[in-house]
Amino acid sequence: MEKIYTKLFNFLLLVVFVFSSQLIIPQTKAEKIEALLNEYSKFKVFNGSALVAEDGKVIYKNGFGLANMEWNIPNTADTKFRVGSVTKQFTAMLIMQLVEEGKLKLDVPVTTYIPDYPKDKGDKITIHHLLTHTSGIPNYTGLSTFGDIMRDPITPEELVKSFLDLPLEFEPGEQFSYSNSGYILLGYIIEKVTGKSYEDNLKERIFEPLGMKNSGYDHNEEIISKRASGYDKAGPDYFNTRYIDMSVPYSAGAIYSTVEDLYLWDQALYTEKLLSQKYMDKIFTPYVKPQFADFYGYGWGLSKNILITLMIP
Repeated sequence: MEKIYTKLFNFLLLVVFVFSSQLIIPQTKAEKIEALLNEYSKFKVFNGSALVAEDGKVIYKNGFGLANMEWNIPNTADTKFRVGSVTKQFTAMLIMQLVEEGKLKLDVPVTTYIPDYPKDKGDKITIHHLLTHTSGIPNYTGLSTFGDIMRDPITPEELVKSFLDLPLEFEPGEQFSYSNSGYILLGYIIEKVTGKSYEDNLKERIFEPLGMKNSGYDHNEEIISKRASGYDKAGPDYFNTRYIDMSVPYSAGAIYSTVEDLYLWDQALYTEKLLSQKYMDKIFTPYVKPQFADFYGYGWGLSKNILITLMIP
């Protein structure tokens, strides 16, 4: 009889333990996301901020890991990060706004807007080619000379000159080849057409209308509250990334933002706040097939209804 009670007691303990364990398993989506990202952070797979929305409502946002590893400053939902090539989305939006206003055309040569661009190349390259990485212009960040310019301030005109005379890698429109140079040219054209800096165009045409108060064109010398430090990762270890003056990535990669502001940006893409639907459709039209996605539109990789943002240097 005593053995039976002992077994019953052990069984009850087991049931209570299992039941108790189930009670602490995350029940809501937010709790499940929190648990998952905590694991990613614990094993150094993820260091940054996250925001998750469902049906147009934010259901979760938080920071993980450290914004500054030397001072042990944690990431938060409003930590400001350099967004790299996500900048190209914003450049493409500015271009399409100018197209809608009749100030630019997608199918005319770039020499229309930059008369001193070498005609043997510029007469064949269109705005469309630049937007879709099909211009054939060599990628300036992949040149052996890139290390010579990355640390010092540079003007958009000087940036363009760094690849202006290089031969095309292929005839415009023949193939896809990711080129930061093309998006540098787009920023330069935006300035030429509007008479304002690329930075001012971002503020006036996108950031201010959408209330993106924690986004901007990054400047190394400015004191920017809650700006994260930059790191490279090798295996489980982090290292301070190499210095780059932010005038160098320019309209191809110089924006900083937060997950909260990027959510405002995302939500605007489902509306006509910045651009009419006709031209929004042009941004998300699948024009070419790159290696990293099913198709590429204007500043976006497109894969089976999923928009891919790129952080390619």
